Amino acid sequence: MTEFLDSLDLAVDRVLARIPGPLAVGAPLGIGKPHRLLNALYGRIERDPARKLTLYTALSLAPPSRGKGLEGRFLGPFVARHFGDDFPRLAYVAAQKRDALPANITIEEFYLQSGALLGSSQAQRHYASLDYTHVARSLVDRGLNCMVQKVAANAEGTQLSLSSNTDLTFDTLDALAAAGAPRPLLVAEIDPQLPWLGDRAAVPLDFFDLVVAPPPPYPKLFALPRQPVGDAEHAIGLYASALVRDGGTLQVGIGALSDALCHALVLRHTDNASYRRVLQALDPELEHHRAVVASGGLGPFEQGLYGCSEMINEGFKLLVQRGVMRRRVVDKLPLMQRMNDGTANEMERELVARDGQFLHGAFYLGSQDFYDWLRDLDDDTRRGIGMCPVSEVNELYGGNEMLERAQRRDARFFNTCMMATALGAAVSDGLDDGRIVSGVGGQYNFVAMAHALPDARSVLLLRATREAGGKLQSNIRWNYGHCTIARHLRDIYINEYGIADLHGRNDEDCVIAMAGIAESRFQHGLVDAAKRNRKLRADFTIPPAWSRNTPQRLREALAPFRRDGTLPDYPLGSDFTEVEQRLLKALDWLKARAGSTGGKARTAAAALLSPGARDDESMARMGLSAPKGVGEWLEARLLRHALARTTP
Repeated sequence: MTEFLDSLDLAVDRVLARIPGPLAVGAPLGIGKPHRLLNALYGRIERDPARKLTLYTALSLAPPSRGKGLEGRFLGPFVARHFGDDFPRLAYVAAQKRDALPANITIEEFYLQSGALLGSSQAQRHYASLDYTHVARSLVDRGLNCMVQKVAANAEGTQLSLSSNTDLTFDTLDALAAAGAPRPLLVAEIDPQLPWLGDRAAVPLDFFDLVVAPPPPYPKLFALPRQPVGDAEHAIGLYASALVRDGGTLQVGIGALSDALCHALVLRHTDNASYRRVLQALDPELEHHRAVVASGGLGPFEQGLYGCSEMINEGFKLLVQRGVMRRRVVDKLPLMQRMNDGTANEMERELVARDGQFLHGAFYLGSQDFYDWLRDLDDDTRRGIGMCPVSEVNELYGGNEMLERAQRRDARFFNTCMMATALGAAVSDGLDDGRIVSGVGGQYNFVAMAHALPDARSVLLLRATREAGGKLQSNIRWNYGHCTIARHLRDIYINEYGIADLHGRNDEDCVIAMAGIAESRFQHGLVDAAKRNRKLRADFTIPPAWSRNTPQRLREALAPFRRDGTLPDYPLGSDFTEVEQRLLKALDWLKARAGSTGGKARTAAAALLSPGARDDESMARMGLSAPKGVGEWLEARLLRHALARTTP
């Protein structure tokens, strides 16, 4: 019998009574994690050293800490407004960051909030390197005896929805049953803020053993602040958009690169003339690139796209709203085959239009605007979105492979990486000292699936350079001491300087293609290393066209389209006020120039000599209208100097 409770403490009492020994608890990644329930459980176990708790989860999201100096002045008011003063920060995350988890509590995650736990010994030691689709099977080996999850309830109170996280719940229960392991205790926390999604995400009330509905107030859902999209990100998105085939399948990740890609796809569809002008300015020869030609050209989407992505995010909202994502699929193989070969009759096409779905995902994460959109979906759009187990979205095998192949025609799987080697390996999740930045997640799954589908492509996106220790470094390396995607799985790489199509090519051709999209100042180093290591012919010379790969040329090419609004700073909307948007540019400019002691000194000297910008709104927002003391006076001078350098 399902027990319904309205007290978090009482729910913890019930869990501890039903599981008298060590607790092995699974919790969803992202916003499906019941923060308040987990905090109540953590607090109880922390106070009782005799009880042991191991939590298996991923992506434990935490708002940024305020920090110090100018960053703290910016973040303090923003975090309070965006997340709310009552947002329940996860107690175990705060303890992890300090390496202060008690001896009787272990947190094991297979995906970390990007870069947030590089300094935590406890997080790094207990990181589990797992492909997303292998997690359920691993939980069987760990003796999972409890699962907790945040859910939505329908208006009638007759059903619950797994909503944001259908990813691992069903897969884990199936894996446990297949292994003959007992069913874990299932505990749900109802959150009225969580959007209702039906279809396979909906479960009966008795699916869970305990259902707790805590009283209000109800904190906001964790929302990712939408980041600005710069010249490099827009260029990457534009190049990537040229590879998407009309009538095909789309998977994208998250972040500014994905935002730029989705904006470019909408521009291609809704204003194709402007789209082509931007591409012409970016690369006059792009339409003749072999990967672009093979993808069907640069026209609008007459058939529309079908989305099949482990994560549904802000970009999919835009694609649905603007009519790009509308190709529907059904779970009927013969009908899908007739739809694909054009032999379906009118009645069958009407059936697909009525009953089909245009977007499948395993979890969602985005902004407050995105969550509002999900809450307010009209019935037809809501039916068109299907939440599925990650085993179905991320793989072809183990289910109905022929059907999934028919649905996922002309797939393009877009993911991001931090670095790539000249021979085609990708570095996406960790550093060469062994520390993990984030995790593999589903990246390997989609790369492998692209190679398994005859008409699919795996496209890895990366920025050409990065600042490290005050020094500019190339993200295209000769080699690197950590690898996420092996070079035998190489396919397509894109950065702001172009497309490197490595599929089926030999090592020498790969080196030439990758060096050809490296920033010009790093090309000679790559070419010389390749020659030393016998991967490039000795008489190879760098073509003159490669010298175009500079930030200045990119800036000049895109400047008209930045000015006229074709390529906006926030193509998917912004969570920052106009004043905060100006401040972000200024703070990023300062950060880029203060990465070393010498850089800090030069920037400070320039600020002292510069009259700076007269931006009273920005200075007031940062609490520096009337600086007190030397420290605030210097901060004010630095900020005015940065505003002067970044405000048009």
